[in-house]
Amino acid sequence: MNSTYPVFTIKSECMDCYKCVRGCPVKAIKISDSHASVIAEKCIACGECISICPQNAKKVRNDIGPVEALISSESKVCVSIAPSWKASFSCSFSQLAAGLRRIGFDIIEETALGAQEVSAHAKAILRSRKQSLWISSACPVIVDYICKYMPDFAKNILPLLSPAAVHGKMLKKKHGKDTAVVFIGPCAGKKNEADQFPDLIDAALGFGELSEMLSRRGILPEKENAHPSGAELNEVYEGALYPVEGGMNQTLRLSGNINDVQLISISTVGMLQKQLKNLNQKKLTGTVFIEALACSGGCMNGPLQCGKEAGVNSVCNTLNAVRYRDQINGKLDSDISRVYRPEIVIKATPSPEQIRKTMTQIGKSSVEDELNCGGCGYGSCRELAVALINKTAEPSMCISYMRKIAARKAGAVFNCMPSGILMVNRELRILETNRSFIRMFAPEFIDVYENDSDCLNGALLHKVLPCAELFESVLETDIDMHKEHYPLNSSLYEISIFTIEPHQIAGAVIADVTKYEMRREQIAKNAQAVIAKNMEIVQNIACSLGEHMVETEMLLSSIAEGFEPEKNPDNEKNRSRPMDFLNGLGALYE
Repeated sequence: MNSTYPVFTIKSECMDCYKCVRGCPVKAIKISDSHASVIAEKCIACGECISICPQNAKKVRNDIGPVEALISSESKVCVSIAPSWKASFSCSFSQLAAGLRRIGFDIIEETALGAQEVSAHAKAILRSRKQSLWISSACPVIVDYICKYMPDFAKNILPLLSPAAVHGKMLKKKHGKDTAVVFIGPCAGKKNEADQFPDLIDAALGFGELSEMLSRRGILPEKENAHPSGAELNEVYEGALYPVEGGMNQTLRLSGNINDVQLISISTVGMLQKQLKNLNQKKLTGTVFIEALACSGGCMNGPLQCGKEAGVNSVCNTLNAVRYRDQINGKLDSDISRVYRPEIVIKATPSPEQIRKTMTQIGKSSVEDELNCGGCGYGSCRELAVALINKTAEPSMCISYMRKIAARKAGAVFNCMPSGILMVNRELRILETNRSFIRMFAPEFIDVYENDSDCLNGALLHKVLPCAELFESVLETDIDMHKEHYPLNSSLYEISIFTIEPHQIAGAVIADVTKYEMRREQIAKNAQAVIAKNMEIVQNIACSLGEHMVETEMLLSSIAEGFEPEKNPDNEKNRSRPMDFLNGLGALYE
């Protein structure tokens, strides 16, 4: 499945857990019909929702198709692979490069080459002391976050392209403008960057996508023959430190002559926001440079990593593979500059009255009602109310509100049922009852119950209901029990006892069937009387009909005898016999 924006949701897989809302640092998630979707204009493509979604409903755009098209074209295709590849592939760079060539890529280099250029230019800018605070531009997620959500600091972003964009520019300059550049790394934000700078990066893949391309062709990098891929291998030095938290700062320290610059490393968007909040730059002494990365621990923990090795091992492998040089030089005559401007996300600011009304709709009528539990994914109930006003959230996201509604509905049904309901624990103490149970077995407490529905909770069952042994049996065996016409207190009851928690809690539904049984007995008696009367009537009819038939037969016989014709031997056989006629006529009455 593909999507225009790099991060999207497969709706059918989303299970309304709101975990993505909780994890998103900018709340770029909209909940509609209990399903989450990404708000592209607010998203910074940090990939946090991809990493934490328990149902794998959050996906990153698959760009294998466009890359395969580039490989099939007549263009030369170069790969800029992020130095954090060691966290996804257990092989040497030469082996990985050999696998990439088998896929069809022409030139394979590490993005670290671009990182080294960025460090050299960054050093020159920091030494110029043009301003007191600088923030790194290496992480596209951090850049988007600052431009959209902390626009006052956009001017503090180091005015340089990212290492990936710089490397793309280097490759196109070296191999021709028609050369296609494919970045491969652990970052969903790089797909955004490729969309923003198509003249420098033609496409961006995650390490998972690369692994899929290798797997389709049956290529195992760790089994490839390691062949030196060219002089570019010898050019990768301290730039390979960039994916490790504090790695860029380390390259700046190695470059020397910036001892008067305070180097600070900050990981995650939330921590950066916290550190910059209420910052007065005028109070800074000297020059401060912040290496800011969106992923905790750096790019080694990017959302598109696909390795299973422990993070510590991956970091150690990266650090052990770094080669250092005596003097760090950069091509300062090359133009890798970029100006960063605010791209403010417009936020609707609801009025206090709007917020108050919305809070009331989710059961927050007072400050005490504001639990601020974070179950909805927002930091406070008021944040949820603002999201509801902006139509990016739904009332059902408030767990406490939904629990209250469910409790009210259950309570209404519980107390309106004509049958008595009872729950007891293994000590045969009452846990819960309803109004009908109180009326049946403890009517003296009905007035108390109206003010305190828990009035019988904790009472011993046998003091209220004289059949505690039935409950004891169910709790002991966990076998449900049903009793019909069970006599209690001169009445008849239908009792169903069932297990709620094995050996711990049992419940019962008890219906008073006394009136129904009495009514059924009366109906049975009336039915018997009606049947007896009907039988008597039938018998009388039968007797009357029998007498009438006898009288009729006698009359017809006498008539037939009086009109008997003379005997004719020739016609004896053909003449009709009166008695046959009479017998046939009599059959009609039988």
